[in-house]
Amino acid sequence: MCRRLVLFSAWVLAFGTQLACADSTARILETQPAAGATLGKGQNFWLLIEYESDEPISLWARPYRDGKEVEKAMSNASLTHVGSGQALGWFSLVEPGEVDEIRIKAGSGKPYREWELMRLPVQLRWTDATPADEPHAAWVDAALATEKARYAEEAKRRASEPVTPGVTALLSGFMLGVLALLVAGITVPLCSVWRWRGRWRIAAAVPACAMLFVVLRIVVDTTRDPTSHNLWPFEILQIGVVSLAIVGALKLARIVVRAQT
Repeated sequence: MCRRLVLFSAWVLAFGTQLACADSTARILETQPAAGATLGKGQNFWLLIEYESDEPISLWARPYRDGKEVEKAMSNASLTHVGSGQALGWFSLVEPGEVDEIRIKAGSGKPYREWELMRLPVQLRWTDATPADEPHAAWVDAALATEKARYAEEAKRRASEPVTPGVTALLSGFMLGVLALLVAGITVPLCSVWRWRGRWRIAAAVPACAMLFVVLRIVVDTTRDPTSHNLWPFEILQIGVVSLAIVGALKLARIVVRAQT
């Protein structure tokens, strides 16, 4: 009885998975270049994919050779697609090689899964030669423009979403931590310079000068170009940690030296 129940459950799971995957279909409408072509180094092979799906899915075109996926290749990222429409796919090999089959794959769900929608036999070869400078087909440019507009719309939608209290608290805590590290990274070495004498004072001045240099460089550069240090909090974190680590190592070294004398 238990064995039958296990087999029945496995059958239901397999059937459910197949049914979910069967809700999505795809076919290739156009390619550039043709399905039998020689391409140059890093040249993209473009595909126009017509799809139908009852659930939101991502779509990729992936190259295969002798039944195995070509590892040293790049392929398109994917927007989310649902309903029916057309999607742009592409891939390219990063080194010379051949492709004898393209497989269109979809990904979706929680838990996430991927499955195959279709296969297309091809005869494609990539060489080390510089690719010919040929214009995109009209459908490639149209699909690229559509994708660009959708990416911009998605970014605008995400930017307009309200920030949750948890994220606000996290960002506030992060910035307070950066500010505290900035103050400590400057004041701790300067206090050591004030208190110590001789070579210890000179050694303590090194992290203090490094910290001040980084801060001044950020101020000067952002005055000229506000986008030059978009990740400045991480720059402060890095130099602040290094500054405090150097001072800590110097203090430990002074204790050891004093103990030996």
